[in-house]
Amino acid sequence: QEQLAESGGRLVQAGGSLRLSCAASGRSFSSYALGWFRQGPGKEREFVAAISRGGVNTDYADSVKGRFTISRVNDENTVYLQMNSLKPEDTADYYCAASLAQPFTIVIKPYEYTYWGQGTQVTVSS
Repeated sequence: QEQLAESGGRLVQAGGSLRLSCAASGRSFSSYALGWFRQGPGKEREFVAAISRGGVNTDYADSVKGRFTISRVNDENTVYLQMNSLKPEDTADYYCAASLAQPFTIVIKPYEYTYWGQGTQVTVSS
């Protein structure tokens, strides 16, 4: 199965930036639609961003539009989440996910994803 591992989470000040990475160890990375989700204290896991197999299509939650950018480098088996203008409300465990999909397909529902990483903690101080 595809193995996903997030990294890059840490404590940052409000207004700062952070880039999360998710590395996959499988052999079919380019066949997966990818997404980032987060789960804050006392909250349900929520959609953050998604990207299609070739990176042509992307989608973002309204709460992060204009601040976060999802990207992927298929040759590196890695998906990134660049987070700018961070707010305390962004504090959460961040998870990457992968799902087999057709080209150009965007997947935003957590139950549609097959593989999940273990998460990386992001804490934004005010």
